[in-house]
Amino acid sequence: MVQGLSGNTVRLTVSQAIVRYTAAQYTVADGVRRRFVPAALGIFGHGNVAGLGQAFAQYADVLPFVQGRNEQAIAHLATGFAKAAKRRQTLAVTASVGPGATNLLTAAALATVNRIPLLLLPGDTYATRRQGPVLQQIDLPGTPDVTVNDAFRPISRFFDRINRPEQLLTALPQAFRVLANPEETGAVVLSLPQDVQSHAYDFPVEFFEDRDWVIRRRVPDAAEIAEIASKLRRARRPLIIAGGGVIYSDAQEQLTELGRRTGLPISETFAGKGAVSEDGPFRVDGIGLEGSPETNRLVERADFVLHIGTRLTDFATASQSIFQHPEVQFASINVVEHDAVKQGAFAAVADARLALELLTGVLQSYQVDAEWAADIAAARAKWAPVRAAALDPDQVFDKATRPEVPDTDAILTQGQLIGLLQEHAQPGDTIVAAAGGPPGDLQKVWDATNGRHAHLEFGFSCMGYELPAAMGVRLADPDHSHRVTAFIGDGTFVMAPTEIVTAAQERIPFTLVVSENHGYQVIRRLQMWRTGEHFANEFRYREEGGSLAGSDAGRLEGDYLNIDLVQIAAGLGAVVRKPYTADEVRQALAETRDVQGPVVIVVPTIPHVDLPGSEVWWDVSPAEESAGPDTSAELASYLEGRANQRWHG
Repeated sequence: MVQGLSGNTVRLTVSQAIVRYTAAQYTVADGVRRRFVPAALGIFGHGNVAGLGQAFAQYADVLPFVQGRNEQAIAHLATGFAKAAKRRQTLAVTASVGPGATNLLTAAALATVNRIPLLLLPGDTYATRRQGPVLQQIDLPGTPDVTVNDAFRPISRFFDRINRPEQLLTALPQAFRVLANPEETGAVVLSLPQDVQSHAYDFPVEFFEDRDWVIRRRVPDAAEIAEIASKLRRARRPLIIAGGGVIYSDAQEQLTELGRRTGLPISETFAGKGAVSEDGPFRVDGIGLEGSPETNRLVERADFVLHIGTRLTDFATASQSIFQHPEVQFASINVVEHDAVKQGAFAAVADARLALELLTGVLQSYQVDAEWAADIAAARAKWAPVRAAALDPDQVFDKATRPEVPDTDAILTQGQLIGLLQEHAQPGDTIVAAAGGPPGDLQKVWDATNGRHAHLEFGFSCMGYELPAAMGVRLADPDHSHRVTAFIGDGTFVMAPTEIVTAAQERIPFTLVVSENHGYQVIRRLQMWRTGEHFANEFRYREEGGSLAGSDAGRLEGDYLNIDLVQIAAGLGAVVRKPYTADEVRQALAETRDVQGPVVIVVPTIPHVDLPGSEVWWDVSPAEESAGPDTSAELASYLEGRANQRWHG
């Protein structure tokens, strides 16, 4: 420590300063103080090992470091952690230059799309440039100041390239301000040139003192809430759409109490799954393309929609075709004004919990119209037996009635597997899904009430998120009596299974349930819907005699691939089971619940058997001209649905 012109200073490298500063940051939310970044993850290469690697090693006692296997995956782990921590904590992730850094791009986009705080510290090429083009530098002749890290700019909420040590004095506080602000949060990227990481500077000592970042609840305007209440009273068929903001705000009980008191029907988006904390006559399940068809019928008839904490993507709105009442009006509660005004809504820019408490009080003895309440009850009653039948694991699937279904060794459908997972789920347990068929199926049928949690990432629908995110969820909730289960298809498993190694290394207990249905079946379903034929979505061998080197390559229409997922998972360090029957799945779940490490349960499921449809439209256009099957019927159906699209503003 030395005495500087402006007081005490300490000489540190840029990397050491970043690690020390990060370790000293805290959040305060509702009076609870937490370490903002309790750990870091990374993979070292020549672009970060001498700088950040040295600093993480030096300060490993104050900021533990986790060794990863894939940069994208460990950033997903950090995002899963931050989402489970309800945006009050996150993890830092470092990567080397070039491909190490660009491997973080997908994860950065996912965090920003979903409004989740994520701190990324990618290496960058030399600031001094005296080395000439270095290994893994893109080296553009017309723009020498551009590096691959500039690709982070459009997908980050904060980006800064640190070319001099003293820039940290303003960059780090700005970065953490964005991370801590629910209205702005997302991926925060500090791009760190390889040489500058190791440069030293005399930093003020007070810069590294503990600092609290208050995560504030935006107080609702009483007049705006009164206006929403007035609109609700005037409506005959009001409905609520609850998004992830309800959960981040810890407003589940307030939303549920509003439903209890008023009978207002409450539907949920993917991110909002679990926003209603208990079942009741007001809970009407998921909305949109993968929602309950009966919920969607209610939404179509609603004359007033209150959306809370949601971005209202096309999956929720059926590409703007689901709101069919000719005089439908909208209101919203959201901390982000950009989202609050969607659908031309009357917007209350406010914290969901505070706003719901105030709204419930203003509504006093209000009850929904008796006729609308009867419609809601009828919709629930109609859907309940359909859902139960689709999930019943003890009902034998009769393959003879479905000759088009491929003959495999599977006994259970994916819906029945979900029924078994639902049967096993206990209060405190979390199920994680993000891409393919699992998140849509869970949105449609999963019961996330009574303490059971659903962690559905569908803002970016990112394959490969689920496994590491489940690890992040576990780190956010170290109570090992709670089970964390990632539910994925075999397509996602073969894409990115390697963080199983990290889970084994760190003894992170979580469960990966793989629905083995031989390919990207949800996209095959979409393909059949919009093109009338399937192509390159199932895991099949190339037809015998076909050759990529010859003039007749043939197609991928041979037998299903022989992939031993059990051997792969076991080789990566997991405890593995492969049950076939319902009772075998029950046994596998029961006997692995307390394993202190990664568990993989591979369950063969019958391909091409789906849950009941949502009966809404999605804007995916068929080919207007086709050399293959005639797509005129698909095109006519598409155009019929497109006629229902409406602008609300």
